[in-house]
Amino acid sequence: MTSPFRSKTRTRRASAALAAVAATVLLVVSSAAAFAEEAAATGSEPKPPSISVIAARKGEIVERVDVTGTLMPRETVSVGADVDGLRIIGLSADEGDTVEKGEIIARLETDMIESNIDLNAAQIQRADAAIAQAKAQIADAQAAAKEADAALERSRPLAKKGIIGQDVLDQRIAAAASARARVSAAQQGIAVAEADKAAQIAQRDQWMLRKSKAEIKAPTAGLVLSRSAKVGAIVSAGSGSLFEIARDGLIELEAQVSETVLARLAKGQPVDVFVAGRRQPVTGEVRLIAPRVDQATRLGTVDIALPKDAEGLHAGAFARGVVEVARHQGVLVPRTAVVFEGDDAVVQVVDAAGVVEGRDVTLGLTTADTVEIRKGVAAGEQVVATAGAFVRDGDTVTPVKLAESGGEK
Repeated sequence: MTSPFRSKTRTRRASAALAAVAATVLLVVSSAAAFAEEAAATGSEPKPPSISVIAARKGEIVERVDVTGTLMPRETVSVGADVDGLRIIGLSADEGDTVEKGEIIARLETDMIESNIDLNAAQIQRADAAIAQAKAQIADAQAAAKEADAALERSRPLAKKGIIGQDVLDQRIAAAASARARVSAAQQGIAVAEADKAAQIAQRDQWMLRKSKAEIKAPTAGLVLSRSAKVGAIVSAGSGSLFEIARDGLIELEAQVSETVLARLAKGQPVDVFVAGRRQPVTGEVRLIAPRVDQATRLGTVDIALPKDAEGLHAGAFARGVVEVARHQGVLVPRTAVVFEGDDAVVQVVDAAGVVEGRDVTLGLTTADTVEIRKGVAAGEQVVATAGAFVRDGDTVTPVKLAESGGEK
């Protein structure tokens, strides 16, 4: 059962709340009426909404594209051994060293080669002795042949006169023929000796060549990228590369870029290459653009040449390049000032009276922050800084000019 005292208390609280609400409504109505009377008395109209505008400016715009890839040597030269079965006894170049063309970078053991060279020298001397002996035999045979021919010539008239018999003449004819045969045999002997000497000289040249190959030399000047050679190892012509050298020490950025970007690149374009560990970029240029795009990835290769004397370039490292593809002078507006209606680009221009006008424009170069307007807006005209978000064509606004920021209005 409800107490009469509580019922009266609730009634009083409800009456007080209704009185407060009525007082608030009366105050709002009175304030609105007073504001309306004041506006009517002064004859003013409500102020149009404020909107941020920025002036289209004349300036230079540079369009760049980013490419990424890996630092690679422009040309890698493999250095191996040209002889078999020799042991490495010394190394004079290591990874990271810069070598000159013809510099000895490894030495092989030559004891066996030296022994064979000494043996070959003895064989050449023996061949010289055989040639001298053959020459002496030729001289003796020629003298005997001359004497036999003379005896034969003296015998012929005597045989005609019957002083000597036919048998004696036949003997002297045979003796002369035998002497001439001995001369021919001696001449063939010297030819054999000379041929043997020539063979020994050729073999000597082979041993000398092997000896020269025991000094492994850098075929080109450059940077040693890797070294697999070890002291004590036995090398062979088929054992693979002992050293890898970057020809002339040239390192470049090999980047994979999409086919759309590839079409905008050209040889000689400047490139700022950013490498991990360097605060400042390395300035390079586009050296080579691959004529083929991979059908699976739709990527093409671009080689960017870097300065030879640049420090901190390591083959295999990741790098990012920024390529300047175009540079123009024109009318510039912020990228946020352009909206697209289908395929048409529109910029909202605010005239002196604060009226918004949407204009179709022709765009030029584009960066992350700025757009070039080739047609539709003149330098100095005020445009809505963030177009399309708050106003429409024909709206009246209160323009609020933005100050320049980062060199762009």
